[in-house]
Amino acid sequence: MVQGSADLKRKRNVARRRKSRSTRKKRNIPTNSKLYARVKAATKRKFAVYPSAYANAWLVREYKKRGGRYRRA
Repeated sequence: MVQGSADLKRKRNVARRRKSRSTRKKRNIPTNSKLYARVKAATKRKFAVYPSAYANAWLVREYKKRGGRYRRA
């Protein structure tokens, strides 16, 4: 009985590890870091509260408008 429950726990742990690897969150990383830094500084000057949905949306839109791109990692 004890051996059977240990095997079951081991199988569950392996399944969890596989799932976490395959469902890892991918991030969008800006390719032009200097341009991104300039746009981010402009965003902080423009908005009173920087880490907000509106500010981040404006940052992405402005970065892309100025020719910036993102890559997945």
